[in-house]
Amino acid sequence: TGKTQILAARIGKILTDTDALPSEILCLTYTDAGAVAMRKRLFEFIGPDAYRINIYTFHAFCNEVIQENLEYFGKINLDALSDLDSAMLFQELIDDFDNNHLLKRFTGDRYYDASRLKSLFSTMKRESWNEEIINQAVKDYLDDLPNREEFVYKRANAAKGISIGDPKQADIDKVTEQMNKLVAAVGEYKNYLAKMDAQHRYDYDDMIIWVLKAFTENEDILRRYQERYQYILVDEFQDTSGSQNALLKFLLNYWDTPNVFVVGDDDQSIFKFQGANMENILDFANDYVKTLHTVVLKHNYRSNQHILDISKSLINNNKKRLTAQLQLDKNLQASHPRFSEITVEPTIREYENPDQELVDIARIIKQQLAKGTPANEIAVIYRNHSQVEDLVHYLDTQKIAVNTKRKIDLLTLPFGEKIINILRYLSMELDSPYSGDELLFEIMHYDFFSIPPIEIAKASIAVSKENYGVNSSEKQKTSLRRYI
Repeated sequence: TGKTQILAARIGKILTDTDALPSEILCLTYTDAGAVAMRKRLFEFIGPDAYRINIYTFHAFCNEVIQENLEYFGKINLDALSDLDSAMLFQELIDDFDNNHLLKRFTGDRYYDASRLKSLFSTMKRESWNEEIINQAVKDYLDDLPNREEFVYKRANAAKGISIGDPKQADIDKVTEQMNKLVAAVGEYKNYLAKMDAQHRYDYDDMIIWVLKAFTENEDILRRYQERYQYILVDEFQDTSGSQNALLKFLLNYWDTPNVFVVGDDDQSIFKFQGANMENILDFANDYVKTLHTVVLKHNYRSNQHILDISKSLINNNKKRLTAQLQLDKNLQASHPRFSEITVEPTIREYENPDQELVDIARIIKQQLAKGTPANEIAVIYRNHSQVEDLVHYLDTQKIAVNTKRKIDLLTLPFGEKIINILRYLSMELDSPYSGDELLFEIMHYDFFSIPPIEIAKASIAVSKENYGVNSSEKQKTSLRRYI
């Protein structure tokens, strides 16, 4: 709908219609890519002055505050936490669990919960949640379980002594067990922070926390930034987390009626994404209800009307949409002339199982290719990469070439596994010479060594005869490595 375009136009309007200097305008975005796109678009509007506008991600803005106030923050002799550092830190954290810890595992993958702990602690930082907040929320949730419809029997069962309205105790106990594990995980947050400090590490979420602390404790620092920026704009507001929203409020609270302009789409925050909270939009509307001017962008430039209509029928099932809470009219109209010519309507297909879906997708693709449709004009859209692995494999069996934009774990590919086996063999030989013959036999067959199989067989037979032949002796025993 052109939200970012409107934001750039707003900045241009401020510069042409007011006495504001470019340095008095602050534009906050959610990602680095968003900041680059904003400056590029702004350059098209106002020229070189675009490079004098303060356009930051929230993290970059906080880094600017830290660098400009080193006398307060001190020289931060910390290193950013790398992925390897993070993995080792969480392994160390889990190793320290006592035997009675609810997350302690004695079988299987001991570090199974490492990724979950990492996600939890990251969310706690972004949302400015502490242990007390989460524990209270868990307590309130558990206390309310017997009152929730899904935890109450709707039918009686005299044989089991169940009456209508009785709580489903087994289900409640299961959820309680899960919540107790959550509480145990949250209890490790302080230990995680202590290990970060001990190793002189920080992650990017820490920068926002440091600046929030500075704004809370040092009014001079806060006032400097409140007075510096006369106009504040925020892109993709629905993606702001709790801590980012708190940072924005600090900057705005200096003015009775702050000049702030935010753009966002609540429909893009049905699911929380990286701490993003759709409720921030509603809180913003309530904070400035007396002076807020709301503009709904109804012209869509990326879809045709068929897609917009079917999307609306789906999204209307979300009872928490702001259209209902703020009485907004959000009926989008396709406005790009290129899409107005598309007459094909979306079709909903149902399948009994995933395999039937894969086969039918391949059939439809084959039909389109047979009709002469260029392969690069056929797309399969999916929610996450894990869903597409089976489809990619099946299309490969059907000789249909695909191009996917997904991250691939190189170590799980056949070539990666071969490299790992070679390293494993070297490790075995270093630990105990001539102990890895079975693995060496497999490695010799790898195609990049180009060793004829007949030669490998000859070497293997020769070693076997020398070790187990009629004339063999203990002194004569050899190995494949020694023979080669």
